[in-house]
This record gives sequence, C-alpha cells and structure tokens, in this order.
Amino acid sequence: MKINFVSVTTLAAVAAIFMLSSPARAFDEDAAKSLAKRNDCFKCHAVDKTKKGPAYKKIAVKYKGKEAEGEAAIIKNITTAPMVKLEDGTQQEHKVIDTKNPAELKNLAAWILSL
Repeated sequence: MKINFVSVTTLAAVAAIFMLSSPARAFDEDAAKSLAKRNDCFKCHAVDKTKKGPAYKKIAVKYKGKEAEGEAAIIKNITTAPMVKLEDGTQQEHKVIDTKNPAELKNLAAWILSL
C-alpha cells in the first residue's frame, strides 16, 4: 500500500489549523444551564442582555483569548462571594453557588465563555 505524502501532509495541516482555531473547551450545556437555573443566576444575568449583572455574552467577550483567566475569574466570583459592581453602579455581594464540585464549576465557566 502506497501512502500519498502530499495527502498526509495536507491532512495534518488541516487538522492543526482546526485544533488551533477551535477552543478545546468541552462542556455540557444542559448541565451548565441547570446549575445556573438552580442557583438563580438568571435572576441577575441573561445570555444576551444586561440585567442587574452583565450578560454572559459580555463576559465571554471580555475574556476572549484569555479563557484560563476568565475561567478563574468566573469560578472565583461564584465561590467566594466578592463584592461586585452592578450595572446600575451599586455594589452587592455575589451569590455563592451551591456546589463545590470542580467539574461542575469548570463546566459552568466553560459554557459562559463559549457564548
């Protein structure tokens, strides 16, 4: 069996481009939404519109190309109850999410950053 070197090289190049251009952030969207709903996150946030807190899409844009930083910031906000500035300029303690499971926290952050 003869392997065409050009085809293998082309295939490898295409695969490399795909891997570099696609974020390697696998997540379970349904589980992320369920966790957010269970914790009343949608009371202050929406996917694409500003409420008391920023839209999730706005958060994703803020961390575009800095996903590791974004994941850390999101997880910190949802686990440590820092004071956050709301869209109306007031401040409030961010709610702590009801899970300590690192996989669930990372999944929620990955979903938010994917928007």
